[in-house]
Amino acid sequence: MKQDVLLRFRPRALWVWSLLVVLGTTTSLAESMQSMDFSACVQRALAQNPEMEMSRAQIEQASATGTYSNDAMNVFGMKLGQRQATFGDFGFGQFDATNPNILNVVPNDLNNPGGTGNVNSRIELLVPVYNGGLVDSYVQQARAQVRAAQEGDAAARQALVKQVTMAYEGVHAARAFVKVGEQARLASQEYVRIAEKMLAQGVSLKSDYLLAQVRLDDVQVQLAQARNQEAVALDQLHLLLGIPLEAPLQLGASVSLPAAEGTPEAWQNEALANNPQLNAARHQLASVSAGVDTARAAGLPQVNLMARQEWNDPGLEFGANSYTVAGVMSWSAFDGGATAAAVDRAQAARIEMSTKLRQAEDGVRLQVRDAARKAQEIEDRLVARKRALAQAEEAVRLMKKRYENGLATMLELLTTQAQQDKANADLISARYEQVVQRAEWMRLLGRLTPEHLGADPAKASAS
Repeated sequence: MKQDVLLRFRPRALWVWSLLVVLGTTTSLAESMQSMDFSACVQRALAQNPEMEMSRAQIEQASATGTYSNDAMNVFGMKLGQRQATFGDFGFGQFDATNPNILNVVPNDLNNPGGTGNVNSRIELLVPVYNGGLVDSYVQQARAQVRAAQEGDAAARQALVKQVTMAYEGVHAARAFVKVGEQARLASQEYVRIAEKMLAQGVSLKSDYLLAQVRLDDVQVQLAQARNQEAVALDQLHLLLGIPLEAPLQLGASVSLPAAEGTPEAWQNEALANNPQLNAARHQLASVSAGVDTARAAGLPQVNLMARQEWNDPGLEFGANSYTVAGVMSWSAFDGGATAAAVDRAQAARIEMSTKLRQAEDGVRLQVRDAARKAQEIEDRLVARKRALAQAEEAVRLMKKRYENGLATMLELLTTQAQQDKANADLISARYEQVVQRAEWMRLLGRLTPEHLGADPAKASAS
């Protein structure tokens, strides 16, 4: 009897155990799935970009040079630098006072020395006294280039935020299309059921049933396409976020960006002042303008002071030390017009950069005006799409009743349903275009930043 009881309850225990395993697996998958809203996605995408490194110029430079040679001049110079030169290095070992031709004797030790090694360590300081503004122009160029790079980095970051916005909202739009496709499939299945029922009752034609079945097949194909689009959009977002494609990702709510407020004139002024691409071009122009001063300074006198401390030893011992202090003045009295040609090239580059800047400013003005027109156009389109969807839904409801009462054909019903599906799709597309247009408007004005989007850059690395 006990055995029967055990056999009776063992399947139930096995089922409970299996359920616990499934629940545990589901919990583990849920914990491993990353849940990220739009703000978190922006933070992570920006964190994947390597930060720009900037180098600083240094006045003092320390260096060490190792040399090994058997060249006569180099060997003798190295021995002098090491304070190790002897009379023997001059060939006095071959000196013979009784030889009447002693002055014609070639000293072998001087002309054919053995190999000698030397390590030259030095610290050198070069102080410009007057250089015709050369150093100042170099400093201006360096500062302008750094600022241009910083503005360029800001422009790249905002372009990346726009890409994340499009990809993130693209996933939501694709999922909305999937939902519409599923609703259309349910409606088509219902039409097939109604047509089949009415055909059985003899109040409908078989062609109605076939039309409904064809419509169901088309809707199922469209639903499969919508699901593929959702998978592609999600893969694109994975790539932007630096997440493996196979990693599960759960998204938050749809993107919510502020609507355009103010006047087009105010937008233009803000864009001209804050657009990072324009600011980068302005700093590039400042760098090119400083290059004109650099070219002119080449034709002016250069006065520099130099102080150097160095050591020369067979090894890195810092034993034989010496110092040198010098004042150097140089002035190219004639260079065959090379300086004048360099100045002309620099001025031409400045004119070219100035023209490009004006073109860029005009382009931003045009883009802002176009964005203002599109903003109003999309808002009007959304109102129209919502109204069209409401009307299409009511039309389907009425047409369905007419068909069931024998007052309409299946073709009319399916045509009305197709119009509703199209109205749904148009509304989804309009909402997506609204988000993209607002993101572009914010980018033009230099506002498409984590601060304006409510994302905290300090949390980027933690994401």
